Amino acid sequence: MKTFKLKRTYFIFLVAFAAILYIPNALANGKPYIDIKNVDLVFAPLVLKNKTNSVSDMYNKLQLNLFGLSENAFQYAIKGYEYLKSNGKISHNQIITIVDFTRSSSQKRLFVIDLNNYKILFNTYVAHGQGSGAEMATKFSNIPESLQSSLGFYKTSSSYIGKNGFSMKLEGLENGINDMAYERAIVMHGAPYVSEDLARSQGHIGRSWGCPAVPEKLNKPIIEKIKNGSCLFIYSENNNYLRKSRIINS
Repeated sequence: MKTFKLKRTYFIFLVAFAAILYIPNALANGKPYIDIKNVDLVFAPLVLKNKTNSVSDMYNKLQLNLFGLSENAFQYAIKGYEYLKSNGKISHNQIITIVDFTRSSSQKRLFVIDLNNYKILFNTYVAHGQGSGAEMATKFSNIPESLQSSLGFYKTSSSYIGKNGFSMKLEGLENGINDMAYERAIVMHGAPYVSEDLARSQGHIGRSWGCPAVPEKLNKPIIEKIKNGSCLFIYSENNNYLRKSRIINS
């Protein structure tokens, strides 16, 4: 019992001694005992971590892993979406469209997601360019006549009736990566070669001239939902893109 009392007395003495040393120094420097600025700095990394976790939570809540969407694609998409929204680059900011080119074209790799209500609105097939590969999209270009897909962030524009029927213009938002979309006539449209039957019979769907073409029966409902200012992100684990993208590295 005496030993316990001695230990407690010694502990109290040490705490009191430390306080005596600290408080005068704090007052001498004109600082309060609790420095609010330092507290903010200490907790700043935790806020960033929580934000990252919230994106992971959203990914899990939407069960996107069950639909095959890469978590990396989703993380990058949301980062770019937040950047574009905060900089006034997109106006229709409830919807995001993600094309995951890490998947085979025989798989449903286009996702239209309602971020406000946590819903997957569409999950379907989408074509890549003839110059980008057969089953998998592995080559990408911003150059006219390349017939390749371009990666990165786009803003959806207006719909129109063209040679491919009901279509939607796209504005490439990344200089040197996809900003030639208008000049290259890179648009979203429906195509007969984007079908589940082709995916099953030959192991991949048909290819476009660089446009993210979708099934004919879905092009109008998808376009009507995402047109006029929403974010579209085309992703691949392409080191050149990930290194060059100012939005990804913002």
